[in-house]
Amino acid sequence: MTDSTTDSGTAADRAAALAAAGLRSVEESTATLLRETGDLTPEAVGEPSALPGWTKGHVLTHLARNADSLVNLLTGARTGREILQYASPTARDEDIALGAPRPLAEQLADLAASHERFVAAAALLPDEAWTVQIRHRSGYLFPAHELPTKRQMEIEYHLVDLGADYTPRQWPTGFAEQELARLAEQFAKVEGLPTLTLTATDTDRRATLGDGPAQLAVEGPVRGLTAWLSGRSDGTGLVVRRDGEQLDHSALPELPPMG
Repeated sequence: MTDSTTDSGTAADRAAALAAAGLRSVEESTATLLRETGDLTPEAVGEPSALPGWTKGHVLTHLARNADSLVNLLTGARTGREILQYASPTARDEDIALGAPRPLAEQLADLAASHERFVAAAALLPDEAWTVQIRHRSGYLFPAHELPTKRQMEIEYHLVDLGADYTPRQWPTGFAEQELARLAEQFAKVEGLPTLTLTATDTDRRATLGDGPAQLAVEGPVRGLTAWLSGRSDGTGLVVRRDGEQLDHSALPELPPMG
């Protein structure tokens, strides 16, 4: 019989290693976030973002409050108490709306400070705490070691949503590969979606999604494929084929929101 302490230690070590790698990625993405947003003009906070109904100020405030919400989850993982990510959906939305019109300098200081709070909270977790199951605001459970990955997702996707100079072409390769796999799995069995075979021409990553009879082969850079799957691109630049015949990217099916 395998010693349970050894099993636990191994699981904790593995979870801590995954978290550490994720935190390094968060640091890199946050440095990009602060650099890119530092180039915004003061008027930008009132300009529309790529997200319907949200200004760039809404996006900036959301990124700061998201970091604080993950501090809540990190604290819960460390203390063993279930702490809600946000006090309530209403409180989340109200905080974003309240913070959206703040001056740019205040927004940028908030982004930096909230990141430091996130990093400080993560540093307090012992290895075994990274194995704890915590609850996302939408209700599902996931292990704490996935929190850094979720933070990087927020940063990289919303950097694009800001509609500044940052595009999916600038996503880190590892992030684009990770999200290609995750989103393909999420959409794997979407009812009515034709079967699609996705091939990343620059990394040889492949994925299949959909359950319909009409098969499409879609090829392109991993960032381009992930941008389309995540709703950050209409698929322009991707090569689409059916039975060997090349089609326009408009032949790509409509995907559900990434959630």
